[in-house]
Amino acid sequence: MHNSFYGWYLKCQSDTQTLAVIPAVHTARNKRTCSMQVITEDDAWTVPFPADTFRRAGKHIFIGENRFGEKGIRLAVNTPQLVMKGKLNFGQLHPLRYDIMGPFALVPFMECRHSVWSMRHSVTGTVCINGQNYSFQNAWGYWEGDRGRSFPKEYLWTQCLFGGGSIMLSVADIPITRIHFTGIIGVVLWQGKEYRMATYLGARVAKLQNKMVRVQQGDLELEVRLLEEAKRPLKAPANGNMVRTIHESASCRAFYRFRIEGVTLFSFESDRASFEFEYFS
Repeated sequence: MHNSFYGWYLKCQSDTQTLAVIPAVHTARNKRTCSMQVITEDDAWTVPFPADTFRRAGKHIFIGENRFGEKGIRLAVNTPQLVMKGKLNFGQLHPLRYDIMGPFALVPFMECRHSVWSMRHSVTGTVCINGQNYSFQNAWGYWEGDRGRSFPKEYLWTQCLFGGGSIMLSVADIPITRIHFTGIIGVVLWQGKEYRMATYLGARVAKLQNKMVRVQQGDLELEVRLLEEAKRPLKAPANGNMVRTIHESASCRAFYRFRIEGVTLFSFESDRASFEFEYFS
């Protein structure tokens, strides 16, 4: 067995609460394990499961009694640290027009490949976590995934659901054999239209400092700024082994601005943004 990982990230967001669940399977040193991570605006938990409880069938993942897929999520966890039970139903998904990786989907030896299954969909239902109800009515969700061997050494990632749209942006150090470059993948969904920004389309980083990034691609410009963190620790893969600790703010304050030909389509601050900033210099 090769060192590898495969995982999904399913986020549900209301006006007052955020819940993200990360089911994953990982293989390192010929040993297969699986886990489920849960993160809210207040806390985060990592729950290991026996490898034989994991099953994937198309766009469905099963870990014990927990189910994840196109129609929603069913959760049932009972450990000393986390007692969680509930069901969330998804409305119509909003997938991308084509693979977010573009031609890089065909490049061998990449350490991490990204997928976006739905930029925005409705969420209804309730999940009880350690006695606290997370209720989602007229709420929204986002669904993505990663697979490969390791997360990038340095990267930033952000996602935000907002009135009329959704944003996802990732900027990362990408190694291919002995070459490193700054890779960009991002999507702005605004009023039903998809705007894609990616390295393979000519996107470049115009500025990256002080937890902000400005990405330009032709007439498109997206600026993102992390204003106030609320980060919690999560486990991430390093050569298939879940030994790296990263930090995510599942619900924090951030600024977003999107321009076309110098005209601002939107500019706003949100206190429900999700952010990971893993640049160290």
